[in-house]
Parts: sequence; structure tokens; C-alpha cells
Amino acid sequence: MRRLVPAVLVLLSLSATLTAQDLTAFEKRTTVKVLPNGLTVLVCERHEAPVFSFFTRVDAGSAQDPKGMSGLAHMFEHMAFKGTDKIGTKNYSAEKIALEKVEKTYYAYLNERLKRVGQDPQKLEAFKKAWQAAIEEANKYVVVNQFSEILERNGAEDMNAQTSEDETTYFYSLPENRLELWAYMESERFLHPVMREFYKERDVVFEERRMRVDSDPFGRLIEEFQSTAFQVHAYHNPGIGSPSELETFSATDALNFFHKYYVPSNMVVAVVGDVTPAKVLPIVEKYFGRIPAAPKPEPLRAVEPPQRAERTVVLREASQPIFIEGYHRPDYRDPDDVVYDVISDLLSSGRTSRLYRALVRDQKIAAQAAGFTDFPGDKYPNLFAFFAVPSRGHTPEEIEKSMHAEINRLVTQDVTDEELKMVKTRLRADLIRGLADNEGLAQNLATFQALYGDWRYLFRQLDKYDQVTKADIRRVASKTFSPENRTVGITETKAEAAAGAAAEGAKQ
Repeated sequence: MRRLVPAVLVLLSLSATLTAQDLTAFEKRTTVKVLPNGLTVLVCERHEAPVFSFFTRVDAGSAQDPKGMSGLAHMFEHMAFKGTDKIGTKNYSAEKIALEKVEKTYYAYLNERLKRVGQDPQKLEAFKKAWQAAIEEANKYVVVNQFSEILERNGAEDMNAQTSEDETTYFYSLPENRLELWAYMESERFLHPVMREFYKERDVVFEERRMRVDSDPFGRLIEEFQSTAFQVHAYHNPGIGSPSELETFSATDALNFFHKYYVPSNMVVAVVGDVTPAKVLPIVEKYFGRIPAAPKPEPLRAVEPPQRAERTVVLREASQPIFIEGYHRPDYRDPDDVVYDVISDLLSSGRTSRLYRALVRDQKIAAQAAGFTDFPGDKYPNLFAFFAVPSRGHTPEEIEKSMHAEINRLVTQDVTDEELKMVKTRLRADLIRGLADNEGLAQNLATFQALYGDWRYLFRQLDKYDQVTKADIRRVASKTFSPENRTVGITETKAEAAAGAAAEGAKQ
């Protein structure tokens, strides 16, 4: 309770002041500056405690993975913690030569391995041994985890990074008197990254894939579902990478990805906490200003064409049944974007949501049920998806029937005044909750600045939620949730699938 009360007080305080007047107050405390090299920096003052948080957003995620190199954006995120030419090495001059040899021997091994005709097994094994020996030599110069340990010794908390389809982000918090250390460390890893221990880390990422996808029935279904729903756009590709591509891309490939996308014009940095622009901006200019300017990368060209027929993918596995379906929708810039948020909340937020009440509480045919927007990302046209896990003894077909009944209600019947009011209140509270600490505020400011070119859109979102009407919900549901726009993914339990096939055969 002692922890809860301050959080509630902050939430109530923010809720009471999130008005035009409050936006004015935030404008007084928030400064935006674009450095000469193109980097956008936001500084927001919050003097509650002598700490600060930062959030760096790189406008590149797995959707930007080069063709044939799925998982590369995620791979570089891992490498960003490996240090620089000054951090993480015992002797960089010698290490650099050793790493060059690693790459040379790797490409000799890879080229022989990829031969379709005339592969020499003895030569392949010799190339592999030479590559592994080069890695062992390069590892002699590594100071393991030095980048992270320096920050942790100086009080860093919640240090992490994340790669999604649309972005790669880096974040942690530090005491206010470590501001210059932060600026040095963060700018260094984007100025002088070193691909040390790359192939060891590539194995780590491969194990991540094995755990999240290959050994997880839900992960396997999602991957098949996503690749079925998107035929042309990069959302088709697995963000964590396909096995063959994870096993072949190189440290050189990762460095090329970095040089293309980790440029100042493609990055936004937000600093929030016990700081002032007068103190932050000179330090940021001193360190981040060293990163060379470069043009913002060209946008993706591939556009997903309209879907004209229902698509279905069925996996038959020794696991519990799972049901998922998705409908194509526009990206975050669409005027109806907030309407999709309202529909998602209406269907899925808590035990009062429509899907929980219908499928879990009343019909008892599902253990879980939800409808959510922006899958697998929101930067490009994406999916509004529905997901459910059938209860014991129930099937995906039962789920599908009940799910469609709830979808049809959205199309044919107005939501109630009470439902709409409750949804808007929840969405408002969720947004406010994201501003209740330095980390959340830094993330929101950087994200809205990057997506909309103006962090103030964060506050304008509230007005847009308030403007959503019952007619908007029916209109958007009607244009989106049509059979020809639907992709269905089902995991059938092997035993149940066999029994069903046998019963069908008996009928015939």
C-alpha cells in the first residue's frame, strides 16, 4: 500500500491536469532540439527525484531487415551492448586485426558451405576449423560485459533494449550526476560499435528463436499466421529471423545495417527527470554531435495489396488447440486509428470486456479471448487480430463461431452509452499511466515525436478518443471485419484432428 498510494496520487494529479492548460505546462518543461547532424533531442524536466531516464528510438526494426537476412535488426540490438573500440577490449589494435581474420575465414567457410555443386567436405571442415580458431584468437582481447558493468557500477537501473517490427529502442535510468557518463557511453556505442563475439551472440539469438518459436506451439502458429496474412510487405518475415538466415548472416552484414539505419536523422533521444535543457543540451551536442550526419534511409517500397479472399493456415500438433484470426487495417496515420483502439479496448480490456464475458464467463468455451490492434506493428498497414485458447473439450470451430457473433454485434448494433464511456475512461487512464514515471514519459515523448514529428500529439490523442462515436465503431467494424479480408490460423490437437478425420470418413 505504501508503494501504491504515491502512484495513485501521481495518476490522479496527472488526470486532473491533462487539459489544454496541462499541455501548456508540459510545453514549458519540454524542449526539442535538432542537432546539426540531424539527431532530434527532447528534454523534459521532472524534479521529483535526483535521477533521469532516457529513451533512444531508432526508426528501424525487423521490417528493415535486408532480403535474405531476417533477424538482423534484432541481432544488432544485441551487439550494441558489446562495447566499442575503447570499452570491452584489452587491446583494440590487435583485436581489430583478429576480427578481420574472423570475417575472412568465415566467408571462406560460408562460401564453401553454400555451394550447391562441388562442395568439398574436407575443405569445408578445414575452413570451419580455421574460422573457429580465428574466433578463439579474437576472444583473447575481449573484456566481457564491460559496457553494462560500467553503467551498473554507476547506478544504472532497468537497462534494456527491444527490437520490434517498426523500431529498435534503448533505455535505462541513472542518477542525475551521471548525465555526462550516459552521454559518453550512449554516443560511443553508436559512434564506434565493435562486432566482437558476434557469432557467439548469433548462437544466443538462434536459441531465442528455438525457445520462442520452434519449441512453442503458439510461436509456431503466429509465425505461420503472419506469413500467410502478409504476402508482399516485410511484416511477412519473422522478426527474430528464419533459421537458415540466422545461420548465415555475418558481422559485416550487421555493421552494414548499422551504417545504413543508425544515423542521427533516423534517431530520436528523450531525456526525462531531474535535468534542465541548459545542462543537457550542451552535453548532448558535445557527445552525440560527433556522430556523422547522413541522409535518412529510404522508406520501404513494398505495399501489401488488398486481400480478396479468406486465407487459412492449420497446424496439427501435440499441443492444446489455439485460434487466431486477423483483418487488414490502415497504419497509425489513418484518421480511424483511434477507433481501432476503442474497439480493441471494448473487446479485450479486463473481465468486463465483450470477448471475456461471452467466450470465457458465459459460454465457458475459452480459457482466454482477446481482440487487439496493431499486429505485428503500427507503422505500416497491419492487422486487427482476435485470439483465443479453447477450454478443455472445446474446439477452434466453436471459438470461431462465437467470435464472429461478437464481431457481427459490432457491425449491426450500437455499443451502449455506458460501454463507450467506460472505454474512453480506460484509454485515458492508460495513457496517463504511461506518463506517471520518467521511463514511461521518455518512451512516449520519443515515440510520438518520431511518429508524428511532434510530441504534443500525445496529448491530442485524448481529444481524439473523446470524439469517437457509436457510428464510428459500426462504420469501421463494417469496412474491416469482412470475410474476404480475413486470415485464420488454427492449431488443432493431433489426437482431436485424427478423431475428426476418422468421424468424417465414417460418415462418407
